[in-house]
Amino acid sequence: MSKLKTKKGVVKRMKLTKSGKVKRHHAFTSHIMVRRSRKRKRHLRQAAIIPGRMGRNMAACLGAR
Repeated sequence: MSKLKTKKGVVKRMKLTKSGKVKRHHAFTSHIMVRRSRKRKRHLRQAAIIPGRMGRNMAACLGAR
């Protein structure tokens, strides 16, 4: 069986951590940040871990086994 190709759209947006979890950035951070609270903007800067089955699916798209 041939090797699976990685999904390039996922590679550009997500990373695998050392423990195999998938890390992503938050959406809605590009413009019109004036109306958002300071707390919300601070939390949007942090990366997020994709939980559950979707995280395993994205890890597979990244080429993890």
